[in-house]
Amino acid sequence: MKVNVWNTIVQLSKERGVETDVIVSAIEESLRVASSEYFNLNEKINVIFKPIKGDLRVYSTKLIKKAPKDVSKEISLEDAKKIDASAKLGDYIEIDLPSKTLGRIAAQAAKQVILQKVRDAEQEKIYKTFAPQLGEIVTGVLRRFESNKNMILEINKAEILFPSREKLPTEDFRRGDRVKAVIFQVIKDTKGPQVFVSRSDPNFLAKLLELETPEIANGNITIKDIVRQPGERAKVAVSTNEKDIDPVGACIGVKGNRILAIIDELSGEKIDIIEWSDNPIVYAKSALSPAKVEKVFILNKQEQSLQAIVSKDNLSLAIGKRGINVRLASRLVGWKIEIKN
Repeated sequence: MKVNVWNTIVQLSKERGVETDVIVSAIEESLRVASSEYFNLNEKINVIFKPIKGDLRVYSTKLIKKAPKDVSKEISLEDAKKIDASAKLGDYIEIDLPSKTLGRIAAQAAKQVILQKVRDAEQEKIYKTFAPQLGEIVTGVLRRFESNKNMILEINKAEILFPSREKLPTEDFRRGDRVKAVIFQVIKDTKGPQVFVSRSDPNFLAKLLELETPEIANGNITIKDIVRQPGERAKVAVSTNEKDIDPVGACIGVKGNRILAIIDELSGEKIDIIEWSDNPIVYAKSALSPAKVEKVFILNKQEQSLQAIVSKDNLSLAIGKRGINVRLASRLVGWKIEIKN
């Protein structure tokens, strides 16, 4: 049977971004499935599909026997002669799907199973595209809002989920806005892959610092830890083994140009860059920045609690608005910190 579908396959390939051989395989499989209604004795169904030449054939092969036992593989001489008058016992006969039936099945398959196979191929492509980008920053266009206020971004023609909880509290996006975020989860689900992005994840800040600070990108400066209260304040601990590099100064940049660019991207979120230390007393003193700390004492080593002494002028800075500064410092150091005037 001659069919003219190659141009349609090529067009579908371009529109969906799926290879033509994937679509051809999908058509062959769909024909096999649909033809099982005609070949209903569990026969092996062979499909020959050469879309460029326009050739299409669906058939089953059976052995001609006097007394067939397995009707899925064998056929009687009487039935075989109805197909081919020259049929003989012991020969194999190819039973073709009638052209009229084949045409109807091919049309149905094109509408149903093929689209499903193409969708499957698209989903596999999405997973293979975004799974290696886990933890990387991407930029997408906000296409729509879901009923639960979650947002859908379009990135490389794929729909990416931006949960409302993953945006910063002060942010208000509109359809058509370009959104920069980090991929924090890629799930291979039965309904298709799910890709999630975030702007509140600590790794988003880490990647922004890496983009702005070449010393982090080339490995001369290491980000040891990040704690955030998204939209309000973040603390980043950095370290280096290079004697001629100031890790804090490098992250801040000349006249604060590097850190200011990140603060602008995070809608004004304050960022404290501190030098990491394995000494909890030294670390805590730095972690309470921007407050100037007079002294830090260990209150209870087993309970990992510290006490920081600050002047009256620095008391509110050390504690922070609603206690956010001391709370983030405690999370960063891993010790409970009490502030004393």
